[in-house]
Formats: sequence, structure tokens, C-alpha cells
Amino acid sequence: MDNYLVSARKYRPITFDTVVGQAPLVTTLKNAIKSGQLAHAYLFCGSRGVGKTTTARIFAKTINCFNPTKDGEACGECESCKAFADGRSFNIHELDAASNNSVDDIRNLTDQVRIPPQIGKYSVYIIDEVHMLTSSAFNAFLKTLEEPPSYAIFILATTEKHKVIATILSRCQIYDFNRISVKDTVAHLKDIAAKEGVEIDDEALNVIALKSDGGMRDALSTFDQVVSFCGSKVDYHSVIENLNILDYDYYFRSIDLFLTNNVPAALLLFNEILDRGFDAHNYVTGLSEHLRDTLVCKDKITADLLEVGSSIRDKYIEQASRCSVDFLYDALEVCNDCDISYKQSKNKRLGVELMLIRLCQLSGQKKN
Repeated sequence: MDNYLVSARKYRPITFDTVVGQAPLVTTLKNAIKSGQLAHAYLFCGSRGVGKTTTARIFAKTINCFNPTKDGEACGECESCKAFADGRSFNIHELDAASNNSVDDIRNLTDQVRIPPQIGKYSVYIIDEVHMLTSSAFNAFLKTLEEPPSYAIFILATTEKHKVIATILSRCQIYDFNRISVKDTVAHLKDIAAKEGVEIDDEALNVIALKSDGGMRDALSTFDQVVSFCGSKVDYHSVIENLNILDYDYYFRSIDLFLTNNVPAALLLFNEILDRGFDAHNYVTGLSEHLRDTLVCKDKITADLLEVGSSIRDKYIEQASRCSVDFLYDALEVCNDCDISYKQSKNKRLGVELMLIRLCQLSGQKKN
């Protein structure tokens, strides 16, 4: 128990090849290392949990490796790599700008930059959440960032590039990290599940990947949570129960009731959803997403845009075949109107029930 590590730390990438979902960016960095064309300042941008700080650490380790491999990876065996793995490397310095954002903090950093590395070629300074620096701190940092010593490399990381001043941006090579796709997230989680001896189905993995919204750290934290709840065997229904997610089945049933103009059953289904503790607004937005996905499935070519498991995709395609395009357009408009007016409504439940009645009255029988 004392040695337990969360998956986000235990399976944190340690080489470029293990970074998930950032292949073009990683290839560019590896090529720069192999050719020796290293910039003095980099800016890594992207949403949370996509690998900005992890990639910065790997980059710092690799450029200080004594025996790098031919494909631009660190050897993992030299003294520099071992020091990095043990957390005792003096070549890599990390600063959290969220809590060290004053002019004095930057002055301390610039004083530290004057000290050359004792082992290895470069001193790498990783500044996380750099957009949190004050305007004065940014200005104090400009001269050092523009003309650092030959052995100093800065890697700035931020989730909000638009808050970084233009004079800083102009001094950096900028790398935009992608949100990690559901496909890549599912593949990575499946590999980790196999290593941990956890049986988990693809639909459950898809739910976890969708909930993480492109962030691998969030996906791994959610994975740990459902494993703690379910044990070594995890299925789709256990995941949606633990994460309190409304099952796809409710939306499929809702559309079927709209198509048959069954107002009483639609109202009873909505009441069942509320009794289970789900928020009415979440149901409205979820229904809008479901209608969008159903519209996408009107053509099998665009059905691949759905980031769901194959069995769920088949259900979407089948339901889309029974819905006219006009019905789906009108239904999306009704749901959107309800979504916009929901917060201003004093009787929110009535507003959603009126939406359901309008949806049931739409002509959904006509095939297109």
C-alpha cells in the first residue's frame, strides 16, 4: 500500500516514443536533437494533460544524454540519464510560474542561469504555467530569454498561449500540442489495463476517454477511480454508474419515443432520469449531442467521426436510418432553444418538458 503509485505517475512517458498522441511534434524535436539544431527557447502550448511538461523533461534528458541512440532517444544508462531518473539531476530546473510569478522570482532565475552545468552540455529551465507571470516579471525575463548563455535552454509551458505577451512569443519556437484522440487514449488505457491485470471492455474505455476530453492525465485518474470501484473486472455499466454518466440507452429510447409521438412515455422517461439524480440541463445538452451524432450517421462515410465503440456506432446508424434529416434539423433547433433559455427559466423542469412535447410533435416518420 505504501508503494502504490497512481497510473499517471507510474506510466508517465520516459522516452519520446512513449509520448501518446503527439507524433509530428515528437518527430520534429527528435530531428532537431539529431541534427544539433537546438533553439534557446521553446513554448509548449496545449490543454491540460496532453504531455507538455512530460515532453519537456524528456527533451531535457535527451539533449544531456552522453550516448544518445541513432533515432534521437536518450540511452537511459549513462550517469546523466540515471541522475534524471533518480530526480537528482542538476541540469534540469523546474519553476512553477503560478506560485513564483514575481520580478524577484525571475531575478533569482536569471542569477541561476549564469551558473554553467557541472555535468552534461545544457542547463534546461522548464517554466510551467508561464502565462501566470506578471507583466513586470515578463519584462524582466525578456533579455535573458533573448540572449541566454550558450548552455541554457528555456522550455515554457502554458495552457493559455493568448495570455503570453507577444515579445515572449517572438523569442520562442512554438509547439502546439494536440488534444489526445479517443482512439489513442483507448489504446493506451488498454495497454495499461493489460499490464495491471485488469479486464475492461472497449465501451468502458470509450466512456473514460470521452470524459477525459483529450487529457491523458484525466483519463488515467478516471481509470484508477473505476478500478478502485470495480476491482479487476470492469464493464461499461459499472463505469457509467461510478462516474454518474447518463447511459446512451436513455437517449436512444428518447428518440424512439419522439418518432412515435409518445408524449406520456417521454415525460415518464425524463422523470426517471431526474429520479436517478441526473441534472435536467445535462440531459438537454446530452440529447443535443446525441441528435448531432445521429445526424452524422445519416451517411456511413461520416459515421467514422463518432468517437464511440463499434456496437454503439451500429445503434446510431440503425436509428439514423429511421430519422429524416428534417426531423433531426428541427429537433436540434428545439434542443438548442431549450439550452439557451434554461438558465433564465424560473420553472426549469417545465421548460424541458415543453421541449419534449415539441420534439414528440415533430414529423419523424418521413424517411430521407
